[in-house]
Amino acid sequence: MSEQLAHYPASATINLEALTRNAKRMRQFAPNARHMGIVKADAYGHGRTSIAAALAKAGYDILGIAQLGEALKERRALDAAGHKNVAIFSWMLPPADEKAIQEALAARIELSASTIDQLERIANTGIEARVHLKVDTGMGRGGATPADFPALANAASRMETVNVVGVWSHFARADELGEEARAATLKQIQLFEDAVSAATEAGLTGFQRHIAATSGQIWYPEAHYDMVRDGIGLYGLSPDPSNTPTLDLGFEPIMTLGARLLQVKQVEAGQTVSYGGTWQAPTRRWLGLVPLGYGDGIPRHAQNAGPVSVYTAAGRIDTHMVGRVCMDQFVIDLGESDEAPAAVGDEVVLFGNPNNPDTKGCPTADDWADVAGTINYEIVTRLGARVPRAYS
Repeated sequence: MSEQLAHYPASATINLEALTRNAKRMRQFAPNARHMGIVKADAYGHGRTSIAAALAKAGYDILGIAQLGEALKERRALDAAGHKNVAIFSWMLPPADEKAIQEALAARIELSASTIDQLERIANTGIEARVHLKVDTGMGRGGATPADFPALANAASRMETVNVVGVWSHFARADELGEEARAATLKQIQLFEDAVSAATEAGLTGFQRHIAATSGQIWYPEAHYDMVRDGIGLYGLSPDPSNTPTLDLGFEPIMTLGARLLQVKQVEAGQTVSYGGTWQAPTRRWLGLVPLGYGDGIPRHAQNAGPVSVYTAAGRIDTHMVGRVCMDQFVIDLGESDEAPAAVGDEVVLFGNPNNPDTKGCPTADDWADVAGTINYEIVTRLGARVPRAYS
């Protein structure tokens, strides 16, 4: 056991076997496309290096990482682990940092370009570059506008050291239900195909087309093209549980966030809990102290609602947070009883896989997202670096 695990009364356990099964599920959605594994933002909070190595072993030959700094670190980690054949694609170039671009190209990292200026900065290094041209088909973030994309493609075709290996974009509403969202997504597909045609007319050949992330793979098979990007589905979560719940998609949540009760005590009716006294014991109650807080990424918006399951010698207690989240801890309501219903050291699971025998019936990241008014992506990704990750 690592020193961090030994001295921290909470941990996030990551099930790498479930990750591999999720990867197989993603391939079922898009069986004829190349799959890029997305490990940005420390692999959505799951620990980038361990996840990347597991994906390489599962057959992924390309990984996607937004930030160039993370991409460079992961390139070194993959090389050291014997995965030099796994490509890395990174799409956020730091401005006015030519050294970073040189480092990336020297490290064989594939880059994205949305403007002619970015292309020129890449070409001016004199290093052979593998580049994906991005078109903004409706997301309104990075990417050349449809009007500007032909000029971008033409510029790329004239640069000797630039090898265009991809034309790509990103859906804005592919995870949503409803005719309006579907019409917007179909419009993006058409604009993407127009950009592909412009790239071909510019003389570019042999590039891979990719626009579909997890939601596009599930709900828009016509957008699979040559390559797809496996993101939230790899981690066992639905792109939009209001559309289709996570477990209905055949995914397994791979992260279990748990802690050990630090204290169990009985309080009298009327006792307030935590800052501001936003919760008051309605009767004589037992309370439990959980050693996780907003310093670990537990959302304050989940006050008086964040669900937990407590696993005791007598069975499971399904309950919730009471009062506000503190920096390092929060309190849960253990209910009324003559004897303490739980003990110091009992396991508390905030979220995990409710179908796993070890965490049967526990809350999910979707449940936490609901009570915090956010999305499951944020619940797992915001988990603090000080929470130890353990891999099984």
